[in-house]
Amino acid sequence: MKILVVGGAGYIGSHMVKQLSLSNHEVITLDNLSCGYEDAVKYGELVVGDLGNKDTLNKLFSTHKFDAVMHFAAFIEVGESVINPAKYYHNNVSNTHILLDTMVKHDIEYFIFSSTAAIFGEPQYTPIDEAHPQHPINPYGRTKLMVEHMLEDYDAAYGLKSGCMRYFNAAGADPDGELGERHNPESHLVPLVLQAASGRRADIKIFGNDYPTDDGTCVRDYVHINDLCKAHSLALTKMQHTGNSARYNLGNGKGFSVQQVIDAAKKVSGKDLKVVTTDRRAGDPAVLVADSTLAKQELGWQPEFDQLETIIETAWNWEINFLASNHC
Repeated sequence: MKILVVGGAGYIGSHMVKQLSLSNHEVITLDNLSCGYEDAVKYGELVVGDLGNKDTLNKLFSTHKFDAVMHFAAFIEVGESVINPAKYYHNNVSNTHILLDTMVKHDIEYFIFSSTAAIFGEPQYTPIDEAHPQHPINPYGRTKLMVEHMLEDYDAAYGLKSGCMRYFNAAGADPDGELGERHNPESHLVPLVLQAASGRRADIKIFGNDYPTDDGTCVRDYVHINDLCKAHSLALTKMQHTGNSARYNLGNGKGFSVQQVIDAAKKVSGKDLKVVTTDRRAGDPAVLVADSTLAKQELGWQPEFDQLETIIETAWNWEINFLASNHC
């Protein structure tokens, strides 16, 4: 297939581009490089352009006959979305709207959307399945849910089929060491812990150690980046075969605490690191774990990198390679 990956220079998008390319698909990346990196697009063509530019999109879709589009071009920082919601509504909703309209105009039938567990808000029960009530508590989660609603309406009205992939905590890195997680600023636990282990960061903070969990720290569901990408590919194939849109929660189905992540990082890296315990963050639930039964049943999806140490080992290899390449 010929697939357009929007946001393919970012963390998840770049891994998706590699996986698609190695599966013999023709891939073109569209990215404005506001959060992504040109050197992360190691496969296929990179078109530097903005998601919300109608001229850029029309030129792309007129030049290429795409079979599907995958979307990884959202802003993702919860805190920033509270401080600057306009940025999030403009990019995550308005620009995606422009993309969908252009797809309909050019008769492109299949859309894979990078969604999030943030659409659910405070968990009413765990693990969280697809039937869990959707009450996002921040602008980031609301923008993602708005797009999901938009996709339902575009399916009903225009026949645009979509797969919404709701993942919890994407983690790890390309096992080959080519690609990894590079957010600026970094806010995800695994790379933060490993940066503390490598010396790029002075310490790692634990936000609260008095939660009702085994060790008092928050529990989250970490799913390896390659496993996530595999689920996207499976969802696209399934959608083409059935002609039906679908929604999937993606995770390991088991949680690991903040303390467990720190302990595993120490073991994998062989490094000690300074840990600072501070106050809880507002809105942090004690446990957030996915129920991925539906994806396993319908897609035949099974996480390959389901051990915490394996996930961290791939991320540590990337951290070491990153330091060695003198990018710091």
